[in-house]
Parts: sequence; C-alpha cells; structure tokens
Amino acid sequence: MTETLIDLKALLLEREDFEGGMVSKLREGLAQGGSQIRTLRDIVDTLTKRLAVAAPPMQKKLHLKLGIANYFLGYARAAVEHLQKAEGPLAWFYLGQAHVALGQARPYSEGEVGPSDTTDHFDAALKAFEKAEKAGYAPQSVHLQRAGVLRLQGQLAEAKAILAKLKDAAAHNAEYYYQEGAVAEAEGDPVRAAKYYERAIELQPQHTGALFRLGFLNDQQGNDQEAIGYYERCLKYPPVGKGVLYNLGVLYEDNDMYDKATDCFRRLAKADPRDDRAKLFVKDAEASLSMYYSPEDEQQNADFRKVMEIPITDFELSVRSRNCLKRMNIKTLGDLTRVTESQLLASKNFGETSLEEIRAIMNSKGLRIGQSLEQGQQYEQYRYRPAQNLSPEEQAILNKPVSELNLSVRARKCMNRLNITTLGELIQRTADELLEAKNFGMTSLNEVRDRLAQFNLKLRGD
Repeated sequence: MTETLIDLKALLLEREDFEGGMVSKLREGLAQGGSQIRTLRDIVDTLTKRLAVAAPPMQKKLHLKLGIANYFLGYARAAVEHLQKAEGPLAWFYLGQAHVALGQARPYSEGEVGPSDTTDHFDAALKAFEKAEKAGYAPQSVHLQRAGVLRLQGQLAEAKAILAKLKDAAAHNAEYYYQEGAVAEAEGDPVRAAKYYERAIELQPQHTGALFRLGFLNDQQGNDQEAIGYYERCLKYPPVGKGVLYNLGVLYEDNDMYDKATDCFRRLAKADPRDDRAKLFVKDAEASLSMYYSPEDEQQNADFRKVMEIPITDFELSVRSRNCLKRMNIKTLGDLTRVTESQLLASKNFGETSLEEIRAIMNSKGLRIGQSLEQGQQYEQYRYRPAQNLSPEEQAILNKPVSELNLSVRARKCMNRLNITTLGELIQRTADELLEAKNFGMTSLNEVRDRLAQFNLKLRGD
C-alpha cells in the first residue's frame, strides 16, 4: 500500500501561522523522501516571493516559515538570517538550533566558520535558547540543548550538572540519552557513549544526532559497512548535517562507490556555496568516476588476499614444524611472508628439514618465505630518519603523531594506508607519492601542506 504523502504546501502556504506542532509534521513529511525535499525548495521560493511584497506584520510570519524551512533543508546560514527577523518561542528555539549547526561546522575555507566565529555562534545559541524558554518554549527541550552547547564549549561539568537534574524527568526522552552519550564520548568513553546513543535510537529511531555519532564511532573503528548504514539512515531525516555528507562521501569513495560519493559532495556544495572544500571534493569524486578500472586486476588482488589468509592448519605439517610455528604465533601463509628463513631457523627445534617443508607449502601457492619483507624494503627510503643536530624541541615536533594535524577523514585514512604515524615520517614523502594513494587528491594534499605549515614543516621536495 502506497503511503500518502503529507501535503507540505498546505502546511506552509495555505496557513498564515506556523506553530510548534507543525514542525513535527514537516519533518515527518520530509522523511517520506521522494519529491518532498524538492517540494520544500519550491515552497521556499514561493515564500520568498511573498516576503518581497508582504506588509511588515506578515513579514515576521514569513521569516519564521522561511527560517524553519531552510533549517530543515540544511541551509543553516539562511535559517539564521530569517529567524533573527522573526519572533516568538518557536523562532528563538530554532534560531538556537541553527547557530549550533553553524558553530559545529569546521573551518573548511577562508571566511568560513573559524574559532572566534564558532564561539560567537555558540554564545548566540545560548541567548536564543534563553529567550525561547522565557517566551514559553518547553523547558526540558531548552535545557537539553543548553547542555549540548556547554559541552561543545568544553564546559563538561556544567553540561553534566544540567543532565543530572533532568535524569528522572527525561527518562524517556531520546535527546537526553543523546546528550549523555555525547558527554561520555567527550570524556573518552566510546563504549558507554554507544550505549546511550543506542538507547536514544530505541526511543526515537529518527534521532539523527545519535545515528551520526554511532556512524562516526564505527567509522573510527574501520567498520565501514556499519558506519555507512548509520550515515545513510541520517539522510532520511532532515536536516542532514555537513558531517554526515562529508564522512559518508569519503566512505563511499573508499568502497569504490564514486557515483554516490559525488552525490554527497554535490549536496554539500549546494547547501553551502561558501564551502570551497566541498567544491574541490566534487571535482575529485567526479574525476574518479572516469578513472580506469580493471576487473581482472581487482580479481587478482582479491585472489591474492585470499591466499595470504589461508591458515597453516589447512596443510599437513610435521608435529615439530607445527609446534614451532605455533610458538612464533604464525597462523597464516601471510604471516610466513613476514618472517625470514633465519628467524625460523633460530626457533627451538626448527631445522633445515622443517624449513624445506615450509618452503614446499609456500611454493605450491606461489609465495616465498619473507616475501612481504622483501617488498617492504623498497620503501625503506620513506622511513623517518632524524636529521643531525636537531634541538630537543625540533625532534619533539617530528615525533608528534600525525593525529595532531587534525586531518579530515579522507586524508587521515590515507596516512593509515601508507603507515605514516609521525610528522617526521610524513615529511619524508613527496607530494607525488601521496597523490598515488587511493582517493588522495589535490584537496587532501593542500590540507596536509596547510597543517604541516602550522609546525613550519614541508613535504620532501616542496
């Protein structure tokens, strides 16, 4: 049975006033997908035309509708501009929400949200929430949002104090569990955070904040499919945050779904024309769509990985050989490519007879003992070697982990693929070498250069 679409035009165009209960109806309508987002964009165009000719008393009502409509479309800046010209508890509450959305945006381009701008948005959000509460907006909802802003400002103790007061009254409020999870995550306890987020989703399956954080936690652990699943669920429930589209787009690229990645980055660029980074990501993703792809090469790589993962227990070995390999924690053929023959011979009771036995097994699969180590030697030039006469301060900078660069998801994953762990190892690489890594384009290269410049460092050859 086909679901009847909620009439968004009747909701926003045929009624003069817009009240709190209509917000949930609007969000429910947008969650139906299909043409609903496009319909809301058309409604915004109509309301904008009406605003141009409306009398002052009607303008405030139109600004309210336009502010909330733009907020749910993901256009936070436009939402702020309109909601600042509206009035009433609903306008002030969503003005606070829009400021929070802008405050959470990272500095993607010159003139975008920066540290001081972020502080201004959070301060403005707190003021808006205070006005909303004084005007009669639901106190519990306001207090939960206030706790979230304080957490984002680093005032965890104050945020926790608010949540402690709400614990009993908000026992069935999804937002309460989301905020508790966010505090746990800020305190470095992702396991406890995940439990709170999961509880939030049990109470409200469309809670995008909890869905996003669960996606992010899985993303951090390398659980790509789980992360993609959570991020994709966020897409169903507007407003869709920039973080969702960025992270999902990068995951799509990592999993060779370049058409979907391109769509994510195009949505970002459309939602915020000032986001130059999104425009560059669009170009990178579009270029990937036309990249040469060889199914034969991909199959060969997959077959090779399967061979490397074959367990030693699949082969008939002498008791002596089997026990020696067990002591050395060698479990697969791949493990044998990462040790040398001399290391095997150095093991107790492992002699030439056992070595010949292992060689025969490896040869039968087209492999050699120590093969991976031999291949790795060609990258020896990239190992970090401290320069002579460095001061302790300079050496400390080179020993810093690359995580201190606060790179984007895409660039961070490239560092992992190349096994680059410190700034010293990173500056041993040239720009061309980084560009050879999967999904690492000029956008990521410029980002790495900018972050290194903060430590007065450059890539080799720059």
